[in-house]
Amino acid sequence: MKRIIEEVLQAEERVGDIIKQAHEKAAEIKHSAEKENTEKLNDAKQQALAIIQTTVENTKKEAERISEEKLKKARSQKDILLNEKSAEIDTLVDNICEIILNTGEQEGQ
Repeated sequence: MKRIIEEVLQAEERVGDIIKQAHEKAAEIKHSAEKENTEKLNDAKQQALAIIQTTVENTKKEAERISEEKLKKARSQKDILLNEKSAEIDTLVDNICEIILNTGEQEGQ
């Protein structure tokens, strides 16, 4: 009977060691998985940051291109308008000059 009890106690001790090793291995696996998850999360954050920076740069370039295009169009329209209205502007300037000259002559009289 004593021998059976000793064998049972030894078996319990072996099972306890096995359980302890299993707990240690589980803790190792958990730590490794957490570390891997953290690394993957950091990589994903870096990739997202790179994508955002690229998108911002591309959007800025596109906005600058559109702005320049609009500015060219406005300048072109200004030039066209000035060319179309140059005769009227010249006439208006002549009229203003004549009014000023006539006003000067009338004051001198």
